[in-house]
Amino acid sequence: MFDAQAGAPAGIADRLRQQGRKLWAAAVDHPMVNAIGDGSLPQKVFRGYFVQNIAYLEDYTRALGATLSKAPDEAALAVVARAIEQIVHVELPKNRSFLERLGGDGRYVLSPGEVHPTTYAYGRHLLATAALGDCAAGLTAILPCQWSYGEIGEKLLASAPTDDIYADWIAVFSEPEYEELVNETTALLDRLADGDDPATFARLSQVFDASSRFEVAFWDMAYREL
Repeated sequence: MFDAQAGAPAGIADRLRQQGRKLWAAAVDHPMVNAIGDGSLPQKVFRGYFVQNIAYLEDYTRALGATLSKAPDEAALAVVARAIEQIVHVELPKNRSFLERLGGDGRYVLSPGEVHPTTYAYGRHLLATAALGDCAAGLTAILPCQWSYGEIGEKLLASAPTDDIYADWIAVFSEPEYEELVNETTALLDRLADGDDPATFARLSQVFDASSRFEVAFWDMAYREL
């Protein structure tokens, strides 16, 4: 799941992930991820995560919107539009629902001063990359989040916790539709970016690694209870 087909030449998406594999592993095997998987994460920590993640996902959606505006053809428009639909119609509502189930207010909107610096910085990274770069750059910026959560969902599904909230969160990212979206997004990046061009690979590698670092930092922030 989420890997290039066996025997097929690796596209730029897989090559970017392999080059940044230490950062990738730090994100998908983060202590908070593992605590969600075994159900041992204190609910107040998970609640704080959702408060910040809602604000992050709103900026993530705006970055996807900027990426959509750079899409070169109808097929690319369709993939990015599906990614936007996933966030707006699935993940944001579910995040608000999880927050309420954990005792928070799903309708609450953070004031600027309540947005954690890590949340703010990650959002601005996505927005700046999508606004100033091409469609490939925007896709590269959003991929570590989308892709790593799919891998996390697959990993944790193998031994899902008995707590319904934690199990339901894992289910969001282990659905076949989510796998399909990740595969479509990585395939689109492979189509739009020439991974054999050293300048292109270096440019996108910098973007991919920055987003991967922010993924680790976001988990760190939430796990420290903000």
